[in-house]
Amino acid sequence: MRISLDPYITDTLMRDLLGHDRAPSAFALYLWLWRHTRGIGKPAIGVSLQHMASETGLSKSSVQNAVRRLRRRKLIAVRRDGATTACHYEVLEPWRGR
Repeated sequence: MRISLDPYITDTLMRDLLGHDRAPSAFALYLWLWRHTRGIGKPAIGVSLQHMASETGLSKSSVQNAVRRLRRRKLIAVRRDGATTACHYEVLEPWRGR
């Protein structure tokens, strides 16, 4: 399966997260989340931190840090339905002006 990325992701966001923020894990996690949501036409994905770590090759603590950075940058929204459920992650594209 092929996916098409918005050019902003590779032309601007990558440089910003890798160069300016020095946060390659945040960029990797954003790409992974984008592929599993917007890349297949879904609004969000319910997934554990451990599962994201296993899928991306990042440590769980790196995923936690990446989630914090992406939330702070308003690149993802996180929702939890209950104390024992996995969070739902929605990929945001603020450059589109929603």
